[in-house]
Amino acid sequence: MSFLFHNFFYAPLYNGLIWFINIIPFHSVGLAVILFTCIVKIIIFPLSQQSVKTQFEMKRIEPELNEIKLKYKDDKQVQAEKVMQLYKDKGINPFAGILLMIIQFPILIALYWVFLKGGLPKIDVKSIYSFTKIPSIINMDLFGISVASKNIVFAVFVALAQFLQMQITLPKPKKVDSKDGKDPGFGDELAKSMNMQMKYVMPVVMFFIAENFPVVVSLYLITSSLFAIGQEYYMRSRYKNTAGTIQVVKKQ
Repeated sequence: MSFLFHNFFYAPLYNGLIWFINIIPFHSVGLAVILFTCIVKIIIFPLSQQSVKTQFEMKRIEPELNEIKLKYKDDKQVQAEKVMQLYKDKGINPFAGILLMIIQFPILIALYWVFLKGGLPKIDVKSIYSFTKIPSIINMDLFGISVASKNIVFAVFVALAQFLQMQITLPKPKKVDSKDGKDPGFGDELAKSMNMQMKYVMPVVMFFIAENFPVVVSLYLITSSLFAIGQEYYMRSRYKNTAGTIQVVKKQ
Protein backbone atom coordinates (compact mmCIF):
# COMPACT_ATOMS: atom_id res chain seq x y z
CA MET A 1 0.00 0.00 0.00
CA SER A 2 1.23 3.47 -0.81
CA PHE A 3 2.33 5.83 1.95
CA LEU A 4 -0.58 8.24 1.51
CA PHE A 5 -3.23 5.51 1.32
CA HIS A 6 -1.81 3.74 4.37
CA ASN A 7 -1.44 6.82 6.56
CA PHE A 8 -4.55 8.76 5.62
CA PHE A 9 -7.08 5.97 5.06
CA TYR A 10 -5.97 2.48 6.13
CA ALA A 11 -4.25 3.28 9.46
CA PRO A 12 -7.06 5.50 10.88
CA LEU A 13 -9.70 2.89 10.02
CA TYR A 14 -7.56 0.04 11.34
CA ASN A 15 -7.04 1.83 14.64
CA GLY A 16 -10.75 2.55 14.79
CA LEU A 17 -11.49 -1.17 14.41
CA ILE A 18 -9.01 -2.08 17.14
CA TRP A 19 -10.62 0.51 19.43
CA PHE A 20 -14.02 -1.01 18.71
CA ILE A 21 -12.74 -4.49 19.56
CA ASN A 22 -11.59 -3.08 22.89
CA ILE A 23 -15.01 -1.75 23.86
CA ILE A 24 -17.23 -4.48 22.36
CA PRO A 25 -18.52 -7.02 24.92
CA PHE A 26 -16.35 -10.15 24.98
CA HIS A 27 -14.02 -8.37 22.51
CA SER A 28 -15.88 -9.99 19.63
CA VAL A 29 -14.23 -9.24 16.30
CA GLY A 30 -17.39 -10.26 14.42
CA LEU A 31 -19.60 -7.79 16.27
CA ALA A 32 -16.91 -5.12 16.03
CA VAL A 33 -16.73 -5.53 12.25
CA ILE A 34 -20.51 -5.21 11.88
CA LEU A 35 -20.83 -2.15 14.12
CA PHE A 36 -17.67 -0.48 12.84
CA THR A 37 -18.80 -0.90 9.23
CA CYS A 38 -22.15 0.70 10.10
CA ILE A 39 -20.46 3.62 11.87
CA VAL A 40 -18.15 4.34 8.93
CA LYS A 41 -21.06 4.07 6.49
CA ILE A 42 -23.08 6.50 8.60
CA ILE A 43 -20.16 8.96 8.68
CA ILE A 44 -19.81 8.97 4.88
CA PHE A 45 -23.57 8.79 4.36
CA PRO A 46 -23.91 12.54 3.63
CA LEU A 47 -21.59 12.01 0.65
CA SER A 48 -23.64 9.07 -0.59
CA GLN A 49 -26.88 10.94 0.05
CA GLN A 50 -25.78 13.94 -1.98
CA SER A 51 -24.69 11.67 -4.82
CA VAL A 52 -28.03 9.85 -4.85
CA LYS A 53 -29.89 13.16 -4.62
CA THR A 54 -28.08 14.39 -7.73
CA GLN A 55 -29.08 11.19 -9.56
CA PHE A 56 -32.73 11.73 -8.60
CA GLU A 57 -32.63 15.33 -9.77
CA MET A 58 -31.03 14.31 -13.07
CA LYS A 59 -33.79 11.76 -13.54
CA ARG A 60 -36.43 14.37 -12.77
CA ILE A 61 -35.31 16.65 -15.60
CA GLU A 62 -34.68 13.81 -18.08
CA PRO A 63 -37.70 14.70 -20.28
CA GLU A 64 -36.39 18.24 -20.68
CA LEU A 65 -32.90 16.95 -21.45
CA ASN A 66 -34.24 14.61 -24.11
CA GLU A 67 -36.22 17.46 -25.64
CA ILE A 68 -33.09 19.63 -25.89
CA LYS A 69 -31.02 16.79 -27.35
CA LEU A 70 -33.69 16.14 -29.96
CA LYS A 71 -34.21 19.79 -30.83
CA TYR A 72 -30.48 20.54 -31.24
CA LYS A 73 -29.29 17.13 -32.43
CA ASP A 74 -27.59 18.72 -35.46
CA ASP A 75 -25.70 21.34 -33.44
CA LYS A 76 -23.75 19.72 -30.60
CA GLN A 77 -22.27 22.98 -29.37
CA VAL A 78 -25.65 24.67 -28.94
CA GLN A 79 -27.00 21.44 -27.46
CA ALA A 80 -24.25 21.41 -24.82
CA GLU A 81 -24.88 25.08 -24.01
CA LYS A 82 -28.62 24.51 -23.60
CA VAL A 83 -28.04 21.45 -21.41
CA MET A 84 -25.65 23.34 -19.13
CA GLN A 85 -28.11 26.23 -18.96
CA LEU A 86 -30.85 23.80 -17.91
CA TYR A 87 -28.60 22.44 -15.15
CA LYS A 88 -27.94 26.01 -14.00
CA ASP A 89 -31.63 26.95 -14.04
CA LYS A 90 -32.52 23.85 -12.01
CA GLY A 91 -29.63 24.34 -9.58
CA ILE A 92 -28.05 21.00 -10.45
CA ASN A 93 -24.32 20.29 -10.53
CA PRO A 94 -24.00 17.25 -12.84
CA PHE A 95 -20.46 16.59 -11.62
CA ALA A 96 -21.30 16.65 -7.91
CA GLY A 97 -22.23 12.97 -7.75
CA ILE A 98 -19.03 11.90 -9.50
CA LEU A 99 -16.86 14.07 -7.25
CA LEU A 100 -18.49 12.78 -4.09
CA MET A 101 -18.10 9.18 -5.23
CA ILE A 102 -14.40 9.81 -5.90
CA ILE A 103 -14.00 11.24 -2.40
CA GLN A 104 -15.58 8.27 -0.63
CA PHE A 105 -14.06 5.57 -2.87
CA PRO A 106 -10.64 5.41 -1.12
CA ILE A 107 -12.44 5.23 2.24
CA LEU A 108 -14.45 2.20 1.11
CA ILE A 109 -11.36 0.53 -0.35
CA ALA A 110 -9.42 1.15 2.87
CA LEU A 111 -12.29 -0.30 4.89
CA TYR A 112 -12.18 -3.44 2.74
CA TRP A 113 -8.40 -3.73 3.19
CA VAL A 114 -8.74 -3.34 6.94
CA PHE A 115 -10.79 -6.53 7.07
CA LEU A 116 -8.84 -8.32 4.34
CA LYS A 117 -5.28 -7.52 5.41
CA GLY A 118 -5.73 -6.58 9.06
CA GLY A 119 -4.06 -9.80 10.18
CA LEU A 120 -6.54 -10.56 12.96
CA PRO A 121 -6.28 -12.19 15.44
CA LYS A 122 -2.71 -10.90 15.16
CA ILE A 123 -2.32 -7.15 15.44
CA ASP A 124 -0.50 -5.15 12.78
CA VAL A 125 1.57 -3.23 15.34
CA LYS A 126 3.24 -1.15 12.61
CA SER A 127 -0.14 0.45 11.89
CA ILE A 128 -1.14 0.99 15.53
CA TYR A 129 -0.99 4.49 16.97
CA SER A 130 0.82 5.00 20.28
CA PHE A 131 -2.45 5.95 22.00
CA THR A 132 -4.42 2.95 20.67
CA LYS A 133 -4.80 0.26 23.29
CA ILE A 134 -4.18 -3.25 21.99
CA PRO A 135 -6.87 -5.68 23.26
CA SER A 136 -5.65 -8.28 25.71
CA ILE A 137 -8.23 -10.71 24.30
CA ILE A 138 -9.36 -10.99 20.68
CA ASN A 139 -12.42 -13.19 20.28
CA MET A 140 -12.64 -14.49 16.71
CA ASP A 141 -15.82 -16.53 17.30
CA LEU A 142 -19.27 -15.35 16.25
CA PHE A 143 -22.17 -17.67 17.11
CA GLY A 144 -19.70 -20.54 17.32
CA ILE A 145 -18.09 -19.77 13.93
CA SER A 146 -14.53 -18.50 13.57
CA VAL A 147 -14.51 -15.27 11.58
CA ALA A 148 -10.86 -15.98 10.72
CA SER A 149 -11.82 -19.06 8.70
CA LYS A 150 -13.49 -19.46 5.32
CA ASN A 151 -17.16 -20.41 5.29
CA ILE A 152 -19.25 -21.19 2.21
CA VAL A 153 -22.51 -20.45 4.06
CA PHE A 154 -21.43 -16.85 4.66
CA ALA A 155 -20.35 -16.65 1.01
CA VAL A 156 -23.92 -17.60 0.04
CA PHE A 157 -25.25 -14.88 2.35
CA VAL A 158 -22.91 -12.39 0.65
CA ALA A 159 -24.28 -13.36 -2.78
CA LEU A 160 -27.89 -13.14 -1.59
CA ALA A 161 -27.33 -9.75 0.05
CA GLN A 162 -25.61 -8.48 -3.11
CA PHE A 163 -28.44 -9.78 -5.29
CA LEU A 164 -31.03 -8.12 -3.08
CA GLN A 165 -29.07 -4.88 -3.13
CA MET A 166 -28.87 -4.91 -6.93
CA GLN A 167 -32.58 -5.70 -7.26
CA ILE A 168 -33.57 -2.81 -5.03
CA THR A 169 -31.03 -0.12 -5.84
CA LEU A 170 -30.48 -0.47 -9.59
CA PRO A 171 -32.87 1.55 -11.75
CA LYS A 172 -35.13 -0.40 -14.06
CA PRO A 173 -34.15 -0.11 -17.73
CA LYS A 174 -36.45 1.99 -19.87
CA LYS A 175 -39.04 0.10 -21.86
CA VAL A 176 -39.47 1.05 -25.47
CA ASP A 177 -43.10 1.02 -26.55
CA SER A 178 -43.37 -1.08 -29.71
CA LYS A 179 -46.60 0.74 -30.60
CA ASP A 180 -44.56 3.82 -31.33
CA GLY A 181 -42.61 1.86 -33.94
CA LYS A 182 -39.33 2.69 -32.21
CA ASP A 183 -36.57 0.17 -31.82
CA PRO A 184 -34.35 0.40 -28.75
CA GLY A 185 -31.18 2.33 -29.49
CA PHE A 186 -27.61 1.30 -28.69
CA GLY A 187 -27.70 3.23 -25.43
CA ASP A 188 -30.87 1.51 -24.28
CA GLU A 189 -29.51 -1.92 -25.18
CA LEU A 190 -26.22 -1.20 -23.41
CA ALA A 191 -28.02 0.04 -20.29
CA LYS A 192 -30.20 -3.07 -20.27
CA SER A 193 -27.18 -5.34 -20.69
CA MET A 194 -25.26 -3.61 -17.88
CA ASN A 195 -28.33 -3.78 -15.66
CA MET A 196 -28.64 -7.53 -16.19
CA GLN A 197 -24.95 -8.11 -15.56
CA MET A 198 -24.97 -6.13 -12.34
CA LYS A 199 -28.04 -7.95 -11.07
CA TYR A 200 -27.00 -11.51 -11.88
CA VAL A 201 -23.24 -11.54 -12.48
CA MET A 202 -22.13 -9.40 -9.53
CA PRO A 203 -23.68 -11.70 -6.88
CA VAL A 204 -21.80 -14.64 -8.41
CA VAL A 205 -18.55 -12.68 -8.44
CA MET A 206 -19.06 -11.63 -4.82
CA PHE A 207 -19.75 -15.26 -3.87
CA PHE A 208 -16.38 -16.41 -5.20
CA ILE A 209 -14.63 -13.48 -3.52
CA ALA A 210 -16.25 -14.24 -0.16
CA GLU A 211 -15.65 -17.97 -0.52
CA ASN A 212 -11.89 -17.42 -0.78
CA PHE A 213 -11.52 -15.00 2.12
CA PRO A 214 -12.19 -15.20 5.88
CA VAL A 215 -15.69 -14.70 7.28
CA VAL A 216 -14.63 -11.29 8.56
CA VAL A 217 -14.64 -10.06 4.94
CA SER A 218 -18.07 -11.63 4.37
CA LEU A 219 -19.42 -9.79 7.42
CA TYR A 220 -18.19 -6.51 5.96
CA LEU A 221 -19.74 -7.23 2.54
CA ILE A 222 -23.09 -8.35 3.99
CA THR A 223 -23.28 -5.33 6.29
CA SER A 224 -22.41 -3.01 3.41
CA SER A 225 -25.15 -4.47 1.19
CA LEU A 226 -27.78 -4.26 3.93
CA PHE A 227 -26.75 -0.68 4.70
CA ALA A 228 -27.04 0.23 1.01
CA ILE A 229 -30.55 -1.24 0.94
CA GLY A 230 -31.53 0.77 4.02
CA GLN A 231 -30.03 3.89 2.46
CA GLU A 232 -32.07 3.33 -0.71
CA TYR A 233 -35.33 3.06 1.23
CA TYR A 234 -34.44 6.17 3.20
CA MET A 235 -33.84 8.11 0.00
CA ARG A 236 -37.08 6.83 -1.47
CA SER A 237 -38.90 8.13 1.58
CA ARG A 238 -37.68 11.60 0.62
CA TYR A 239 -38.23 11.31 -3.10
CA LYS A 240 -41.41 10.21 -4.76
CA ASN A 241 -41.50 8.28 -8.04
CA THR A 242 -44.63 9.00 -10.02
CA ALA A 243 -45.40 8.42 -13.69
CA GLY A 244 -41.79 7.52 -14.42
CA THR A 245 -40.56 10.89 -13.14
CA ILE A 246 -38.88 11.27 -9.76
CA GLN A 247 -40.14 14.34 -8.02
CA VAL A 248 -38.83 15.90 -4.85
CA VAL A 249 -41.13 15.51 -1.87
CA LYS A 250 -41.29 18.82 -0.07
CA LYS A 251 -41.04 18.70 3.70
CA GLN A 252 -44.17 19.84 5.45
